[in-house]
Amino acid sequence: MSNSRHVPVMLQRCLDVLAPALERPGAVVVDCTLGLGGHSEALLTRFPEARLVALDRDKEALRLSGERLAPFGDRATLVHAVYDELPDVLDRLGLPSVQGVLFDLGVSSMQLDEADRGFAYAQDAPLDMRMDQTTGIGAAEVLNTYPPGELVRILRAYGEEKQAKRIVSAVVRERDKEPFTNSARLVELIRDSLPQAAKRTGGNPAKRTFQALRIEVNGELTVLERAVPAAVKALAVGGRIAVLSYHSLEDRLVKQVFAAGAAVTAPPGLPVVPERYQPRLKLLTRGAELPTEEEIAQNRRAAPARLRGAERIREDAE
Repeated sequence: MSNSRHVPVMLQRCLDVLAPALERPGAVVVDCTLGLGGHSEALLTRFPEARLVALDRDKEALRLSGERLAPFGDRATLVHAVYDELPDVLDRLGLPSVQGVLFDLGVSSMQLDEADRGFAYAQDAPLDMRMDQTTGIGAAEVLNTYPPGELVRILRAYGEEKQAKRIVSAVVRERDKEPFTNSARLVELIRDSLPQAAKRTGGNPAKRTFQALRIEVNGELTVLERAVPAAVKALAVGGRIAVLSYHSLEDRLVKQVFAAGAAVTAPPGLPVVPERYQPRLKLLTRGAELPTEEEIAQNRRAAPARLRGAERIREDAE
């Protein structure tokens, strides 16, 4: 078991962003992406008065985190749910609003480290990539059944892969001979279909394609588009949200939601801006904050992380 899974990304910074909202007695904080429970454990430890609600769609992650968080007893409530289900979860728990929300959008280290899940391109595994293995279709089915145009769109949009057309035509040629089942064959095919220059940049050439497939299989961006506004809505005034994203598509989405919340929505030219047009959010980070070099040295998975934080400063206009 590699040590990197024990170092939650930008942990101290996340806690500091949320601290003013969570130091009050009775504060409730939601960890929307429980994973192995590193952030959750730190939240419960640093804010002894706070109660935690933690969501994960991965049953194995819930089981392992449950063991880790057992010492905190009933201060921690773990829920099997996708994070866009946050409003329903809070409703069921009878919580009209919360003081803190944390999203860590990285694939959990556990999923990357466990070969049989098929997330990692460094080892051969079945092409699955579902975060919740009880539902939906895996990556192999996407590769074997999606029309070529749709595959090109996914690789471009979600993987920012410039060579999408080359890779997809190779995939289509190969899948007609024999359907894809394992990651090694896909990695090899990507290597073979890229021009030399493209292979020399940016790490493993399969990385972008695997990212794109993972986002498609788990509907990650669609879920995020619903989840971030829902989380902002769930915050009490004075509540705070921190989001760690790992690629530009996620970060852009978070940025747009925060920017919209922090904007004055009044028609131009009003001498005085009525309350209902005033911003709901105050941004707590200047742009996106990046991990320190020291953090990246400790945990290479922190390298692409971007942190954005915001505080709820007034209720929604009715």
